[in-house]
Order: sequence, then structure tokens, then C-alpha cells
Amino acid sequence: MTSSSASATEIPVIDPSTIVPRLAELIVGFGANVQPGQTVAVGAEFGKEKLVREITGAAYRRGAKFVDVTYIDPWIKRQRVLHADPETLDQYPSWYGEKMLALGEQRCARIALTGSTEPHLLDDLDSTLVGREQSAPRKESMQVVNDRLTNWSAVPCPTPSWAQLVFPELPVEEALAKLWQQLAWICRLDSDDPIAAWGERMAQLERASNALGEHRFDALHFTGPGTDLTVGLLPSSHFVFAAFSTADGIPHMPNVPSEEVFTSPDPLRVDGVVRATKPLFTNGSLIEDLEVEFSGGKVVRIDASKNADALRALVARDEGAARLGEVALVDGQGRVGATDTIYFDTLLDENAASHIALGAAYSFTVDDDDKAKVNTSQIHVDFMIGSDDVTVAGLSRDGAEVPVLVGGSWRI
Repeated sequence: MTSSSASATEIPVIDPSTIVPRLAELIVGFGANVQPGQTVAVGAEFGKEKLVREITGAAYRRGAKFVDVTYIDPWIKRQRVLHADPETLDQYPSWYGEKMLALGEQRCARIALTGSTEPHLLDDLDSTLVGREQSAPRKESMQVVNDRLTNWSAVPCPTPSWAQLVFPELPVEEALAKLWQQLAWICRLDSDDPIAAWGERMAQLERASNALGEHRFDALHFTGPGTDLTVGLLPSSHFVFAAFSTADGIPHMPNVPSEEVFTSPDPLRVDGVVRATKPLFTNGSLIEDLEVEFSGGKVVRIDASKNADALRALVARDEGAARLGEVALVDGQGRVGATDTIYFDTLLDENAASHIALGAAYSFTVDDDDKAKVNTSQIHVDFMIGSDDVTVAGLSRDGAEVPVLVGGSWRI
């Protein structure tokens, strides 16, 4: 399992007392770009209260009308998996979805904190049941995202248990301090002006997405150890990067950090085998040594050394769950890969390596003529398939093959 960096970069020490408040300001003022008069919805697991409080203060200083904080207790998920009727695990109250739709209708801002507070909490449970459990309104969330109704962003928040998972060789306090330092550097808090630093990186990604668009590839071909996968693209599939704008014109950066360019593929034209280059932590389960086979666009085999049943359960959620909704390319110039660390958090790991996502597509990455063709699903599960050993080529409509990413470097 490798990142897109051959070796770890030496990370400068950042004053620990400044990291949380500066991160809060970055996520509020740049990531979600909270506007005066907006309601702001913040979601986080227990254990992240310090950053949540700083985010709340930053939002009110920006002129937020109200900050609505929802804390999630992972132990509640455990109790549901243990004791609820298995046939009801994929159901949730209607008002969960109604709240998400209301956030869109009222043009609210949304902020989410990622990173597990209890990464081993569900290890002893039936992974099929863990994969089946759903309490987040994913269908409604994707509707709000695709309709561009809210300015939103997600950012990782280190916790002791998560830090111990990432750095098991260190005492917990040292592990937590190291994770915070890496996150601060990844988010460019070492700069006097992090927003300007992100602007420079976004300019690089814009050039890459424009170059991909000029080629108008028919498909992408991934090859590497255990991987020989062809992902077809729709006629109007165009690559975008994380410089989003709402339907009302509010710019925002949905993930901090973000180092990818991505698009929605043709869900009917995915064939071959792909081996994940990093572990996948999703829906409470850690899936390791993942290998997935596609035929005619659909998943036909899922193998893993650990918790394969959890992903199989997710893929069985609906018809679209077994097809692709996203293909993303990540070069070796980003900071996440430069740390040479596996974070067991999709928001970070997907920005160190090219990846694909099972489930719902982002319909704004295709033109109106193709919107009905993109994949729809209740799930959206990214897993990482890129490394220095994985080559990405673009296939033109006349059959020519053009190198795109080789050794983590753009070739277009």
C-alpha cells in the first residue's frame, strides 16, 4: 500500500495553540464560505467539541444567523446493529431526509467533521449488518449537492483513537499531536495566507482538468499490480476540481483538503479488475486488501482480507450501488500523499491517490443531455486505487492511448 509520494516530506512544526482556531476560520471562511444571515448546520461525532465550538464562533463572527450542531454518537450505531431487526437497518425516519431538503430549500451552509472517534468499535460485529445499517439521508444529501443548493465543506478532526490507529507505534498523546501537525500542514496552515496557498493549488488542478477536457477521452485505463480496469466516460463527462459554486453563486470548497480532479463515468462501461491501494474505512468498518471486479459496468466480485461483507452489503443496497458514480485522478504534487501516511479516513486518503466511487454520481460533471445517464444510488463509497505503481492512460474515441498519470506525474 503506497501513497503517491515515494517518501515522506519533512513537515514544519506549527504552533499547536493556533491550529484549531485557524482551521475553524479556514473551514468557515473559505471551505464552506459562510455568508451573513445564513443558518449553518455542523455535524460531528462526540470527541470533536473543541473544533466544533471554534467553528461555531467563527460562523457567528462571519454573520451567521444560527448555528445548528448535531453530535453523532457511534455507540448508538453499535446498539442498533446489535439489537434492531436486521430488516430495518437500512431505514431511517422521514424527517432525517426532510431536514436535509430543508437545508437546501433555505440555502443553508453545511460543515462536517470527518475522522473516526471509535475506529474499532464495530470490529466484533457482523460486517454484513454493519454495512447494511444506514442512518444518514444519503439520497437527499446527493440531491442537495447535485442541485447545488448549499455551500458546504468537510474537514478532518483528529481524535485520540483515530491518531492511535494512524500511528500505533506512538503513545496516544504523541500520536494525536503528530496527526494534528500533519493535518495543519496538509491544510496549508503553515502559510501566512492559507487561502492564497490553496488558490495556487487550485490553479494547478484547474490546468489539469482543462487538459483532460481538451482530449475528450472516451475512457480511462488503469494498470498496475492487481489492476487492469477500463472506466468508460460519457460523451459530455468533464473533469472538475473542488472549486464549487452554489446555484446562487456562492463559491466554496467542499473538501478541505482537496487534491483531486474528478468526473462522472458511464455506469454501463466499466470492465476489469482493480485492487485498492489503501484500506477503506466506511460506515464503521475497516476493509483491507480490497479487490473488485467489474463486468458491463457492474460489480461482479468483491474480495478482501477483512470485512468484505460490509462492502458487499453496501453494494446490495440498490441497483446503482454496484456501479460507478465517480472517477477521480490525483497527482503526486499534493500534500496528503507527501506525508506517506495511511489515514484510514476517506477524505484524506482519497486526496493522496486516484480513486473511484461506487454509487451516486455528481450530475453537474456532465451536460444536460447526459444527466439521465449518470448513476443514481443511496450510497457513495470512494476507494483508493492509485499509487506510483499505477499508470493511468486516456483512450480516445479512435482507439489511441494517451498517457495521463505516470508515477504520480501528469503527462498530458
